[in-house]
Amino acid sequence: MEELCGLDEIASLPGLEEATPDVVGAVLEEAAKVAGEVLAPINQQGDVQGSVWSDGKVTTPDGWKDAYATFIAGGWNGAVNEPEWGGMGLPWLVNAAVQEMIHSANMAFALCPMLTQGAIEAITLNGSEELKQRFLPKMVSGEWTGTMNLTEPQAGSDLSAVRSRAERADGHYLISGQKIFITYGDHDLTDNIIHLVLARCPDAPPGVKGISLFVVPKFILDDNGAPGELNDVQCVSIEHKLGIHGSPTAVLSFGDKGGAVGYLVGEENRGLEYMFVMMNLERLVVGIQGLGISERAYQQAVSYARERVQGQPVGTKGERLPIIHHPNIRRKLLAMRAEIEAMRAVAFAAARASDLYDRHPDAAVQAFNKARLELLTPIVKGWCTERSVELTSIGVQVHGGMGYIEETGASQHFRDARITPIYEGTTAIQANDLVGRKIIRDKGQTVRALLDEMRGLESALASNRDDQASAAALSAALMAGIADASSVVDWLLDAAGRDQRLPLVAANYVLLLFGTLIGGHEMARAALAAGRRLAAGEGDPAFLTAKITTARYYAEHVMPRIAGFTRAIIDGSATVLALDTELL
Repeated sequence: MEELCGLDEIASLPGLEEATPDVVGAVLEEAAKVAGEVLAPINQQGDVQGSVWSDGKVTTPDGWKDAYATFIAGGWNGAVNEPEWGGMGLPWLVNAAVQEMIHSANMAFALCPMLTQGAIEAITLNGSEELKQRFLPKMVSGEWTGTMNLTEPQAGSDLSAVRSRAERADGHYLISGQKIFITYGDHDLTDNIIHLVLARCPDAPPGVKGISLFVVPKFILDDNGAPGELNDVQCVSIEHKLGIHGSPTAVLSFGDKGGAVGYLVGEENRGLEYMFVMMNLERLVVGIQGLGISERAYQQAVSYARERVQGQPVGTKGERLPIIHHPNIRRKLLAMRAEIEAMRAVAFAAARASDLYDRHPDAAVQAFNKARLELLTPIVKGWCTERSVELTSIGVQVHGGMGYIEETGASQHFRDARITPIYEGTTAIQANDLVGRKIIRDKGQTVRALLDEMRGLESALASNRDDQASAAALSAALMAGIADASSVVDWLLDAAGRDQRLPLVAANYVLLLFGTLIGGHEMARAALAAGRRLAAGEGDPAFLTAKITTARYYAEHVMPRIAGFTRAIIDGSATVLALDTELL
């Protein structure tokens, strides 16, 4: 946060002046207590017990209610929201670290405030003053939670196929239809749930241009603004899932008794535009989920490896030692640590861009960071979550056979991680967005500006005199990766004019390439910063030396993947289209 993301610059932005290192440190210490002492202890129990649906109502696992009460009492639900609505007003950069901790501790629990935060954002930016006054104070405090209702049985990710209806009534709308995969669509944590629902008005144009967004509370508010009459919304079931068992994923039915009362957000037929405010925020946080669950798996794997005594490691003299002394286990743990550090740096860089875009007084700086945030969001979401599946799998492997046994908890992290590349837009959706909207549409300008910025690190690495071997390894890997990425951008722009299918065949590899490359750039910056601090006699030498070691590992073991991605993209994309689909 200090060396790579410029916390001092963030704290100079209007409204964020109190985000000094001392204050931020205190905030993170308190967040760590909530994560470690309140949320983590109920994580495995929540997985075993799960949320339960009965007679149209959902009961969350034991301990969930008390944990939620503690969570909102500390103000964590409104960490980044403005003080005028009861929030802490923290920078997104700081909130990224808080989010990582709570998702590490209990991902199934953390999904509830995550969805609420997205709903708050959508209402804040697009809702009327009346909607804000009626709903935001209770949502920011966490007294009420929020949901996002997009998907329907026949639609999946194709929102142009949404059929839910919205009939105009006196001062409101009547909503009817069914929504699926609604995270925390029903629960027993609060006395109201505020659903944000996509639906069509009767005269709406077809496709995505005819979708509107509505606030539909579970309980209609009375004249005093308190939950009153039960709205025409029912939870008809919850899903039985591979992981995140503590999080109820609901099927909601709207309007079975004539229509659920809903209130229009903004203007009719602009609902998808408004919902993407919420969606892009969720995508960034889901990427942080991938980071958080990987960190949890790493911590557990390290702890197990330090305690599990098995065999005699090569190079020792007859001693039976913990498996952390075995070379292959050391390699696995270092692989996890290095990639997690890279993922964290990329995710926090996106959070930094969000703060600068939201609050910087200079319009040109805002525009630059808006483009940077839009470029990084699909990368953070797609790359961090795809890597989380692999990293949590390595965590299971470190445990050996015990990792396959539920009591250790290692398999839960693996199962929980598997949803992250799927919800809030699959990796393919993120990759298509990156390639189509963020690279081809602007003819590569934004991504080339980032590549030019990365090239600027070459001179700093070349002038490093304290650890020339590491600097040379970092520089060689980074410059080779930048050259490959540049050639891929050129290929994408050319291929789009030849066959529009080619960039989409390559898209997933493009996303993984840029995630790996940006991570490598951040790791190289971290190594240089650690070297400067070591030379100045500042900080913890062991921690700083580890930063340099993990950066060099990343350069030598992870960055070479970029060359493979490049060959697959440029040389192999046409092969995918060569085989007749009848033969697949």
